[in-house]
Amino acid sequence: MSVILFASVVRVRDGLPLSASTDHDQNTSVQETKKYLKVLSKKLEHLPDRCTLKRGAHNVHFISSLGVSYMMLCSETYPTVLAFCFLDELQKEFITTYAMAHINNAIRPYSFIEFDHFIQKTKQRFNSPRSLSTKMNLSDMQTEIRLRPPYLVALEELGLANGINQQKHLEYKGVAPHQRLEPLTMAGLISFLLTLLCAGLNLIRGFHAIESLLQSDDDSSCIIAFFLGTAACVYQCYLFAYSTNWRNVKSFLAFGLICLCNMYLHELRNIWQLFFHVTVGASTTLQIRLRQPLSKSPDYNV
Repeated sequence: MSVILFASVVRVRDGLPLSASTDHDQNTSVQETKKYLKVLSKKLEHLPDRCTLKRGAHNVHFISSLGVSYMMLCSETYPTVLAFCFLDELQKEFITTYAMAHINNAIRPYSFIEFDHFIQKTKQRFNSPRSLSTKMNLSDMQTEIRLRPPYLVALEELGLANGINQQKHLEYKGVAPHQRLEPLTMAGLISFLLTLLCAGLNLIRGFHAIESLLQSDDDSSCIIAFFLGTAACVYQCYLFAYSTNWRNVKSFLAFGLICLCNMYLHELRNIWQLFFHVTVGASTTLQIRLRQPLSKSPDYNV
């Protein structure tokens, strides 16, 4: 059966998916070809503006213009002219709907997922060619393709001569970097700086306690409390700046340690000092909770 199976809109410079059809085709061959499409999206800068990749029973076609690429996956028997007419319609609608500044500034994957409605509607039309009313456009596209046929992308150009699994093996370079967090707010910055101040105060008092211990036989346990408070504050700063597993739980544990240390040091600090340290710890814990990793949109079977 000759049909369009999947379509997506991708930013050329970094392969960021901007929108995609929300198909749930569980066919193994289709899912495998989508993996090739993902690899292809990372190579768009180095490929011509109109290309075709043939893989088994499926073809991948795409066109690129103004820094955006429009990609589709279809059956190998689906007419090439119809495929590129479909992509041309996606392109015209997308550049009309969205400003280039918004496209260039997009950070999150699928920032324009609402465009999926147009993709689905257009896909349904092109999967029923008899209902198409743009026969003149088809004729124009046929002439254009005959004069400038799409570039056939070889698997070797994508580093996929040995298959997609081999590509994954070659590209593995160790542990993935930290996930990006939401933008820094003024309240978050203030809490971060105050937590560093608390860490510094604890550290200074800890060294002073060591000096006192060397001059007399004072209890050394307060030194441990000061340095544990320093470590807890520094760890809160780390959790605020970076995304880690169980980040919220770790921040509460660090805050609990800050409270315990200040309870132990209540004889060495007045009520306002205790209030300051605990309040800053609570504020930073809240800011860690509020500053979450940038949300990842659903995979949409890309």
